[in-house]
Amino acid sequence: MSDKNNLSAIEKIKTASDGLRGSIPESLQDEITGAIREDDTAVLKFHGMYQQDDRDRREERADKKLDRLYTFMIRLRLPGGFISAKKWIAANEIAGENSTGVIKITTRQTLQLHGLIKSKIRPTIQSFSQAGLDSIATCGDINRNVSCTSHPGESAIHAQVFDYADRISSFLMPKTNAYYEIWLDEEKIAEKSDEEDPLYQDRYLPRKFKIGIAIPPNNDVDVFTNDLGLVAIIENDELKGFNIAIGGGLSTTHGNTSTYARLGTTIGFVDTEEKIMKTIYEIITVQRDFGNRSDRKLARLKYTLDRMGVDAYRAEVEKRTGFKLEPARQYEFTQRADRYGWLQNAQGVWYYTLFIENGRVLDDEKLALKTALLEVAKTDKTNFLFTSSQNMIISDVADKDKAAINEILERFKIIEHTEAASHLRKNAIACVALPTCPLALAEGQRYMPSLISKIEPLIAKYQLQNESIIMRMTGCPNGCARPYAAEIGFVGTAAGRYNLHVGGDNQGERLNTLYKESLDEASILTELDNLFTTFKTERNAQESFGDFSYRKYVLKN
Repeated sequence: MSDKNNLSAIEKIKTASDGLRGSIPESLQDEITGAIREDDTAVLKFHGMYQQDDRDRREERADKKLDRLYTFMIRLRLPGGFISAKKWIAANEIAGENSTGVIKITTRQTLQLHGLIKSKIRPTIQSFSQAGLDSIATCGDINRNVSCTSHPGESAIHAQVFDYADRISSFLMPKTNAYYEIWLDEEKIAEKSDEEDPLYQDRYLPRKFKIGIAIPPNNDVDVFTNDLGLVAIIENDELKGFNIAIGGGLSTTHGNTSTYARLGTTIGFVDTEEKIMKTIYEIITVQRDFGNRSDRKLARLKYTLDRMGVDAYRAEVEKRTGFKLEPARQYEFTQRADRYGWLQNAQGVWYYTLFIENGRVLDDEKLALKTALLEVAKTDKTNFLFTSSQNMIISDVADKDKAAINEILERFKIIEHTEAASHLRKNAIACVALPTCPLALAEGQRYMPSLISKIEPLIAKYQLQNESIIMRMTGCPNGCARPYAAEIGFVGTAAGRYNLHVGGDNQGERLNTLYKESLDEASILTELDNLFTTFKTERNAQESFGDFSYRKYVLKN
């Protein structure tokens, strides 16, 4: 069991938080600062928010003896990335009223808004609630937004598999009523026993917990990067069950060799819904009871698994479920990409996947993307799905309505924008990083588009435009944009400098390896030029860049 005598400060805050209430109401009433109390910043995460500040303006405000420009990020709970047109309209309006106006699609298929000031948090959450949306359990040491293979065209029974994302999300919700009391003005429950939570108890999990569901042959959700990954086993258009993989996670710390990225290990197969839900529940209880509560850097399930051993962890899960996991079933991943353009599913319904660079939905001088999507939503002839690559699928379009939706997409040049983007750009992901993320060491989403514009001529130089190279960037080693699972990964080390990683595979079943450290832009372009020329001349037939760089530079070492 975890060491109860050497708990981290966050563990003490959680157990003393009165069911995740803390002193948040008092913090909100403090008009002297735009921040909330230090202990409440940890509790607030369980309500789906992070306290941030504008790092671009820190020095300026410090010179003027002003407090930091504190704001908050709020993240919605959207299992599988589904949102109706009406809810999208509501999110669009709320973003315009209370935040920066930019809607951010995340790598876990949900939405987040940045730039909320403290006085706008409650009205924002109340507006979301009126629209049938919430931010419960989207941050903090708890199960996060459940992701799932996004495109219905992947399987004739996509809806059946997709439904598990919502069921799992509801099943793993915390029992506390704190969210409703603090933000929605509900009465406090008199009897504490009404809030008893057998899963999370009063201490919740040692660290965040992520679940992803993949439908082969497309590993678009990067299923093995999750604490718990479910791989759907489908035979003859019938869902037989799921392979279960545990122990994925990409967060590391520069200079701390005890931390590392890890892909999940498959521990078996389960068939019935009852067994699936029971297995998920008990995998979490084992992590709850055995996870490291002393050192948060070593608290994810991957470290618990490696410390206990895979066989011991599986045995403990089986002891708690009361049944043995079956041997894993066969499947194959052949790709890890979004399906751009118009496609029909097995039922004849249409879906259009559009490219949204780094998931940022806004109107700028190049594209009125936010306005276009609002126009689509107002037709009330569609829903929306978000992908794990931060793109959007305009979904559930009837055959008779396709022309009307297509006209909007053409009028606002959305189709032109999507078709013009290179393969490299479409496969790229970057995290938020500066100026809002307090952990960022370097730029992410603000820088990657311009870097790609400088890499694209190198791609053209070696006639590699048709290669689906997966490239990702983060401003720090925490791995939010999954750089360690890319064929080419950039991990920020300092302002303008990045570690370059190569050798990950195209299907998301092998991590990459550090190739060069702390490169500036000129060095990045030089290294990539060298890598691409060698790839062009020495690759094997049909060999991907990831497989080539693994064979050439990783295996040799």
